[in-house]
Amino acid sequence: MKVRCLTPILNVSNIVESFAWFGKLGWTRLWDWGAPPTFGAVGCGSIEIFLCERGQGHGGSRLDAAALDEEVGVWMAWNLGTPAEVDEVHALAQRHGMVVTMPPTDEPWGMREFHLRHPDGHTFRVGAGLDED
Repeated sequence: MKVRCLTPILNVSNIVESFAWFGKLGWTRLWDWGAPPTFGAVGCGSIEIFLCERGQGHGGSRLDAAALDEEVGVWMAWNLGTPAEVDEVHALAQRHGMVVTMPPTDEPWGMREFHLRHPDGHTFRVGAGLDED
């Protein structure tokens, strides 16, 4: 077997709001399906994430993960080009009032990363190698 691509599918409670959330970080709405849409994709460069409203995963109701302080979603790592980009994305998330569960930190395994939580509880480890600056 040779897998050529892997596309995560995130369960979201509101796909339109999720398109907007990703858009604030520079991701592009690639396509959607349904009227109103219940499935679609966002992209950043060559990377895609599928979004499925109220299906294909945990949940079924909007989860205020920040208030619950629970891990209810999927964890993913977004690998950026430089530690400076990590700080830029962190500042952008802060300007938009997004939930940051860990500030930018230089980790002993050679990464600078911060943790960003989607409103449905998905957590993104946004990082870059420390030797990449």
